[in-house]
Amino acid sequence: MRMTEYDFTFKLMMLGDASVGKTSLTLRYISGYFMQDLKLTLGVDFYSKTTQYNSKTIKLQIWDFGGEERFRFLLSQYSKGANGAFFLYDITNPMSLEHLPDWTQIVRENAGDIPIMLIGSKKDLDEFRAVPREEGIQAAKKYNLASFLELSSKTGENVEKAFDVLNEFLFEDY
Repeated sequence: MRMTEYDFTFKLMMLGDASVGKTSLTLRYISGYFMQDLKLTLGVDFYSKTTQYNSKTIKLQIWDFGGEERFRFLLSQYSKGANGAFFLYDITNPMSLEHLPDWTQIVRENAGDIPIMLIGSKKDLDEFRAVPREEGIQAAKKYNLASFLELSSKTGENVEKAFDVLNEFLFEDY
């Protein structure tokens, strides 16, 4: 019998329009650092992190999707086998929340009823807020999403909490 170094492996997807902070959130979570001036994700980037949750060792495979419309065709194939997802929108850009139904429909058609968390990103730019927090909460309810949270990859506020909450949902399924 082969022993594995992980108790669980989960495939997570980072979804949302271009420039909402998917790569910033991923890199902040993995490295603990905020990186300025990131390049646009072309297609899909893949990251992984080993972490502990409820005394279990988990390998998170994080699939970071390019948010531009021209990469959307990849989503249906890559979402197969996903265990959970974050949909990010930028609290300073109302348009970034409007595409939520398009993204979630594709994911649900191909990955089933996985937990999708709605994330309002760039909370550090609160003085430029264009999407009220209440609007994010209502969108999460309207589209039957697992949870809602606002965070800042720049300051680190709620970054760990977002992944902890999603891990909780993933463990409810197993």
